[in-house]
Amino acid sequence: MYLFKIIFSFLKDKEYRQLLWVSGLIVIIGTLCYHYIEGWSWIDAAYFSVITLTTIGYGDFSPQTTFGKVFTIFYILIGVGVVLGFINTIYLHYKTQNKNKVFNKIRTIVRRSIVCAKNRPLLV
Repeated sequence: MYLFKIIFSFLKDKEYRQLLWVSGLIVIIGTLCYHYIEGWSWIDAAYFSVITLTTIGYGDFSPQTTFGKVFTIFYILIGVGVVLGFINTIYLHYKTQNKNKVFNKIRTIVRRSIVCAKNRPLLV
């Protein structure tokens, strides 16, 4: 449930949504190009696009045509920065959400401690 809450809060922000769309568009462009240039199946083309942009590169697929190799050079140069920026943004968003959650828990504990110590209601 917490994961869905983070995803929805992430999607409410316009900048995050734009970054998501750009990242998705780059993966789709790569999938289309590898499917038609290299003749790979849709799943193989999508798989190669994702592992290339995330810099995993298992080595089980590689472009065999000259045009496919040239496309891959430009695809990596353009796409890796965008996708890694997207991953970094997700991490920072998640980190901020957790920091706020921890801060709110600490604030609640401090307020309760003050109320218990005074043995009377206290507005903080």
